[in-house]
Amino acid sequence: MIFQWFNASEAQKVASDLADQFAPRTPPGRAPAPRDGVAALQDLLRRTDRDERLADLNFFKKAKLANTFKWRLLENGVEPRTADHVTHSLLVHLSRRAPSLQERSATAGVAPSSAKKDPGLLLRGDKAFASGAYEDALKIYQQVLAGDPANPEALNSLGATLCKVGRYVEAEQAFRYALSLAPDYVEANYNLGSVLRWTGNMEEAELWFRRALKANPTHVAARSGLGLTLAHLGRTRDAKARFEKVLKASPRDPEALFGMALIAKAEGRFSEAEAILKQVIEDQPKMAAAWAALATLRKMTPADDDWLRAARELLESGIGRLEKADLLFAIGKYHEDIGDFDEAFHSFAAGNAALKDIAVRYDRKGRDGFIDDMRRVYTKDAIAAVGEGASDSTKPVFVLGMPRSGTSLAEQILASHPSIFGAGEMDFWNTFARTHESEVRGGLLDQATRKKLGEDYLRLLLSRGDNVRVIDKTTINSDYIGIIYSVFPNARFIYVNRDPIEACMSCYCQQFWAALNFTLDLSDLAHYYNGHRELFKHWQSVLPAESILVVPYEELVSDQAGWTRKMLDFLHLDWDDRCLSFQDTQRVVVTASAWQVRQKNHTPIVRSQAYKKFLGPLKALRR
Repeated sequence: MIFQWFNASEAQKVASDLADQFAPRTPPGRAPAPRDGVAALQDLLRRTDRDERLADLNFFKKAKLANTFKWRLLENGVEPRTADHVTHSLLVHLSRRAPSLQERSATAGVAPSSAKKDPGLLLRGDKAFASGAYEDALKIYQQVLAGDPANPEALNSLGATLCKVGRYVEAEQAFRYALSLAPDYVEANYNLGSVLRWTGNMEEAELWFRRALKANPTHVAARSGLGLTLAHLGRTRDAKARFEKVLKASPRDPEALFGMALIAKAEGRFSEAEAILKQVIEDQPKMAAAWAALATLRKMTPADDDWLRAARELLESGIGRLEKADLLFAIGKYHEDIGDFDEAFHSFAAGNAALKDIAVRYDRKGRDGFIDDMRRVYTKDAIAAVGEGASDSTKPVFVLGMPRSGTSLAEQILASHPSIFGAGEMDFWNTFARTHESEVRGGLLDQATRKKLGEDYLRLLLSRGDNVRVIDKTTINSDYIGIIYSVFPNARFIYVNRDPIEACMSCYCQQFWAALNFTLDLSDLAHYYNGHRELFKHWQSVLPAESILVVPYEELVSDQAGWTRKMLDFLHLDWDDRCLSFQDTQRVVVTASAWQVRQKNHTPIVRSQAYKKFLGPLKALRR
């Protein structure tokens, strides 16, 4: 019964049809036909009233429809602001319809009128939630919504319950639907920010936390949530200000203290981070994130068996899926650190399985199509013709490659030079490509778009550092080298090339956000790597040779001085001895390599040997 209530495949199909009718996909190279926006919107809403497929949608399917509708609009070339406005109008229009037959019959014997008039029903759901009876709470909130489908409080409570059972996609839709009905609902704003942060969508999470704080500036949890989001984005100064404000009023607030530990780790103060985390655990012994974070601050030893015992006990205590994933990866690291690779692999596999249950499935066909489009659009002739509209700035440097390929090490070495600022990971190009997908995949961006992109990106770099060169170390930028070059033909690309099996196994043994879904399965990793390598070879073939420097990771480790000199020469910078003492450079590192890049003589594990019997589909990969 519950499964059918959440089965939204038909709603998603309807959404795609509606979006294609409202804004048909424009063929590559052809400008979209002009339309009267108001008339088109009115026509869309009238069409929904006539569409029989929309007569039997519960709130969840309506929300799923709206989400699919919005992304289809973006794919079809509609500007994000317009897509947001039209989608919001569609949601509000659908919410004003009478409760559907499905909603009226969803309560197994509870009449809609009694569900709507029973003020104790929502309270019973809250009591079930508080006692940990989440499946019972789900059924009760569903009953409330059967009688009152536009009840923001019930929608918010349902979303919170869905989070507890690991159904984050459904939870996100519940919060979004609640906010479409009550935009200033503080708890729904906070909860939506939280679920987006948990699943790795930091940029949008920041927006919803700020909306919660705008509605209620004293909301402590929203302030801590915003701080944690900013910390993950590398904006540690802003994050620290949020945490300090919380701690001034509540000195032992666990979320704020945890955030301060993250900042201490990012800045290389590992002993201080450990002391803060132990303080958090003293007050909150079941805070899985704090236990897991302890394992990332140093190399674990058999003397840490008390930590292992506590982590395993917490793992079996009925915690949520994300919390389980945190602990499983931390336990895997413990076993890897002490050389017990069989136990380590089983823990990593279980952690990836926990994340896979809540992640969107990796789309191999979609990935192949994207790579084909990049190769088709960004040909040698197209690259040679970028001409006007391109920036002449030499400031941007892109350090890229596969995740876990050594990009953090290369950035740390270069950022030790006084003329270079390491800005870490920024999602600028990925965000643009996602929100303008049809435009990016349809042809070379027009002159005006490239000019604006250049100006916006330079402002972003200037906000991070005003050095001669500024490094963007976002690995996904490997997908967008052609786009970036068309905006910044004087930029430099440093590609760190690690043995493919080592890079892929390192990805598998490292906890990423669920959004990096290709890292959760060895077969998907092999597929992703092959496409990644194919696309990079294409960039090498179409860009001028002087734009790209390939740095073999293994050689960078064994001959750091030699390869550092080559990288500085590539950037037209003089030698500086401080690059050889990169481990002492004081800067923020928020990637998974925060500890490793501060170890001068850190020797990476040769995972192709340590996990030889578990490699499976990775065995076929060759450099």
